[in-house]
Amino acid sequence: MQLDKHTLVNDFPKHQHTIRHLKMNDNHFAKLFDAYHQLDSEVHHIEENNEPVSDEYLDSLKTRRVHLKDQLFNLVIKAEKAL
Repeated sequence: MQLDKHTLVNDFPKHQHTIRHLKMNDNHFAKLFDAYHQLDSEVHHIEENNEPVSDEYLDSLKTRRVHLKDQLFNLVIKAEKAL
């Protein structure tokens, strides 16, 4: 079963230019971005390969991923408002 990855650019295509700009020019954003994508890759790997992990562990990864995505999206919106 093919599962979609939740990359920021896939989830927020209208903001792809801002995401790229922040990734290259804002160290805080870049660190959060990398952490988000590492979590997303781990969740994707677990789900796609049906890895034996507890529901609590997978839920905690997904919760952390959502919180990071919220932080990143807020930084994107803040940067766009500043323009």
